[in-house]
Amino acid sequence: MEIGMVGLGRMGSNMVRRLLRDGHDCAVFNRNLDAVDRLAAEGARPTRSLADLAEALAPPRAVWLMLPAGGPTEGVLSDLAALLAPGDALIDGGNAHFKDDLRRARDLAERGLAYLDVGVSGGVWGLERGYCLMIGGPGEAVTRLAPIFRSLAPGRQAAPPTSGRESRAGTAEEGWLHCGPAGAGHFVKMVHNGIEYGLMQAYAEGFDLLHGAAREDLPAERRYELDLPEIAELWRRGSVVGSWLLDLAAAALAEDPRLEGFAGRVEDSGEGRWTVETAIEQAVPAPAIAAALFARFRSREERSFADRLLSALRRQFGGHRETPAGPGS
Repeated sequence: MEIGMVGLGRMGSNMVRRLLRDGHDCAVFNRNLDAVDRLAAEGARPTRSLADLAEALAPPRAVWLMLPAGGPTEGVLSDLAALLAPGDALIDGGNAHFKDDLRRARDLAERGLAYLDVGVSGGVWGLERGYCLMIGGPGEAVTRLAPIFRSLAPGRQAAPPTSGRESRAGTAEEGWLHCGPAGAGHFVKMVHNGIEYGLMQAYAEGFDLLHGAAREDLPAERRYELDLPEIAELWRRGSVVGSWLLDLAAAALAEDPRLEGFAGRVEDSGEGRWTVETAIEQAVPAPAIAAALFARFRSREERSFADRLLSALRRQFGGHRETPAGPGS
């Protein structure tokens, strides 16, 4: 298929590369034109403005945005809406709030444009592993763009089928799913990231306990010098707590067993906050996710080995760098 991509950061660029590998025709635009030129050298079609991008695509057009949530995405959506025509589709693959998707879908539908919200998980590893895609929007547009989703997703080979699913014939086993109407994709991704907060916090606290077992204030007979990289590697094999996050923790500890390269200042992307806010709105108890969010706030004032592991995990899966501490922190 033919598709336009706006936003060529870590994920956007690798998504284009994955689509090119599968034979799709990608027209690309980025405010920093160096990123456009790099992908042009790999087979993408370069464009120098949003207008150029719209002209480079044949109708019905599809343009995918991989931009920071908020102002940058809102501005580009508005500009593109003026350049596209009825029957075209706009896709937001960033971490938008699902309530914003409802407004966007209504506004764009008045212009005859389809709007899809796609929660994307895969981080910096997505080029090789594929991207898990959680999609909201009109079914006709999802069906039309299925070849794009299929190429970006990990595919059925990524995991063995779950026992008892023999009667189901959906796309979830491929790694992409039409979750529902406008907002459903980003709603599912929001909860996904909330769960991620809780899982990361549990690993961080557990390894903090292991790390603290060598403290000198403990009785000698209860003092253990534990090899954390080896324990992480052990748990990867046959343990009920095994996961890709544990794989990434093991990789971080193998590289830096004391995590001395991390200060432990842990940022939150916004989706953890939205998950807690939504839990409050729905009166659904979510204490683990809320506690994980508050632990990130605390990390900006008082940092521990657990916080350093959280920072290391964020670097491993998303390439997130620690932000410098602000004044007085």
